[in-house]
Amino acid sequence: MPVRILTGHDVERLLPMEACVAAMEDVLSSLARGQAVQPLRSVLRLPDGKGAFGVMPGQVSKPNAFGIKVITVFPGNEGTKYDSHQGAVLLFEPEHGTIVAVMDAASVTGIRTAAVSAVATRLLAKEDAGDLAILGSGVQARSHLEAMRAVRTIKRLRVWSRNEANARSFAEWAGHRFGTTAEVLPTAREAVAGADIVCTTTSSKVPILAGEWLSPGAHLNVVGSSLPAAREVDAEAVKRSRLFTDRMESALNEAGDFLLAKKEGVVDDSHILGEIGELLIGTKAGRTSDRDITMFKSLGLAVEDVASAHVVWTEAERRNAGTVVELGGIKE
Repeated sequence: MPVRILTGHDVERLLPMEACVAAMEDVLSSLARGQAVQPLRSVLRLPDGKGAFGVMPGQVSKPNAFGIKVITVFPGNEGTKYDSHQGAVLLFEPEHGTIVAVMDAASVTGIRTAAVSAVATRLLAKEDAGDLAILGSGVQARSHLEAMRAVRTIKRLRVWSRNEANARSFAEWAGHRFGTTAEVLPTAREAVAGADIVCTTTSSKVPILAGEWLSPGAHLNVVGSSLPAAREVDAEAVKRSRLFTDRMESALNEAGDFLLAKKEGVVDDSHILGEIGELLIGTKAGRTSDRDITMFKSLGLAVEDVASAHVVWTEAERRNAGTVVELGGIKE
């Protein structure tokens, strides 16, 4: 059976941000309607403590497909030539259970994570929001700038990173890529002061953003951690926010930003007001006033990977992109 192998460069070329945002709206709506299967991810902690191996299966009805992402997470790779997230997404067709594509997982993750944040921002940020602060300067910082530009007109961009050289590199990239002037701030507090969209895209295990810094009306996309013992924002930020997530089950098991605030007695499970898909289909309410602080806690779901992979594969078939190999699966 022919299987299409697609590299990271292939994925980046075949999965434009706007198309991914549309695909994420479809799949999250399907999930909220019960038209997708989304088990919790399984994570194997490697015995030397250097990293983890994650297995994420999922099935979607629109488009009709299923698949799995297998990925390693090695935080120590930051600052080296290796991505911190590496692996592959395997896409299957539903009629015969045949594998049709294998593609780079890091590039799929980089694009679809930001696209989901774009969906949340479209739903939760104020209509005139355009003062953007990005905390972090890596892959997700770059993809989130592109994603925020897809759903809001960005009038001001500020960036902070624990590594100032990386922040300046990000600012230079933003100028070349989008013609956007990015202000590099020395502290996270200065970066978020007055911002009405904030994206936290770091690998920090301890808070780099305090709730007391947030301005009324701000929307936060909290992206960096999906571990129950790690968080980027403090309990006060969670408490002050109308909190939404991509999947309730995932948040209650994996969202350290929420779980640690809960452990400290600041919030309980009822503080999570719903899933982004429920906002899309109109069964939950999002922002209620221009003074609300809203928060989207991103966990990352296999159904998002499967839907993104299907977009990539469909476009690859149309363009005859990637490399086709015969893997078997058909009886002679």
